[in-house]
Amino acid sequence: MKTAVIGAGRMGRRHVQVVRELGLELAGLADARSEALEAAAREDAVPAGILYTDVARLLEEGRPECVVVATTAPSHAELTCQAAGAGARFVLCEKPMAISLAECDRMLKACRDRGTRLAINHQMRFMEQYTAPKALLDSEAYGGLRSVLVAAGNFGMAMNGTHYFEMFRFMAGEAPTTATAWFSAGGVPNPRGPQFEDRAGGVRLETASGQRFYMDVGADQGHGVKVTYSARHGQIVVDELEGTMRADVRQDAHRDLPTTRYGMPSVRTEQRIRPADAVAPTRAVLEALLRGSGYPSGEDGRLAVAALVAAYVSDESGHVPVRIDSALPAGRTFPWA
Repeated sequence: MKTAVIGAGRMGRRHVQVVRELGLELAGLADARSEALEAAAREDAVPAGILYTDVARLLEEGRPECVVVATTAPSHAELTCQAAGAGARFVLCEKPMAISLAECDRMLKACRDRGTRLAINHQMRFMEQYTAPKALLDSEAYGGLRSVLVAAGNFGMAMNGTHYFEMFRFMAGEAPTTATAWFSAGGVPNPRGPQFEDRAGGVRLETASGQRFYMDVGADQGHGVKVTYSARHGQIVVDELEGTMRADVRQDAHRDLPTTRYGMPSVRTEQRIRPADAVAPTRAVLEALLRGSGYPSGEDGRLAVAALVAAYVSDESGHVPVRIDSALPAGRTFPWA
């Protein structure tokens, strides 16, 4: 299948690797920066004949069936719509999906109108650090997920936080309905350029059934990523940087006792989690997209953006809970990368 990659930065070149690993035909690599294309030609052996600084020309000459959008967020909507309009059957777009809800909706409509299948590269569902806890949490022994706590260094609400919003939806099995936020003062600069800015702080999401998500990535926190999953009968702690998972669940004989009996005898286990790289789970996303099932959809990507927009509104409105499915400011744009 002829596949084009738009964006020759670090992530775009990983997508080139994924395309090759899947045995797809690389129809072209586009980037407005000639120096980025030169680096891809030199370091990744991308032939000069399929390097483009003009996306329209790539789409016209290469006629790709699959397009990967690996640029920064401000161009995601335009490029996704352009790819769909040029006849691409599949589009994989990097996250965050777009810089406004209106742009997300534009992408969804363009792909729907042209019959293009759209995925957003939220890879959590393909990473062992999430699939292993989920298998335990969904078991009778653990009794189902009740809350998630992400405590980490200052990794950015848009850059990494949106990944965790989608992770929570995946782990909970239902969409969050409200967001409450407490942002740190000032913005978080982005290494991709001074025009981009992110936020630090805390966010709380909740689903209709009462499952809860807490993320604390304050501007004064500078180390680590640990995630605690609390269930009816146990807890699981994953150190995502170290690659360890510690699980602690009540013994069967004490499972039906009240939650106030929180110190009952338990079974504890520890295991290593395979370190996650950016290539393998991205490959799994593209495979699922081409297969047509099990991929993070455009709707999933929009939900992550909506949760982030609701968090901004909550922080600016005195930290009140804000409905994610309500009339959020769709046209407001944000300086995300």
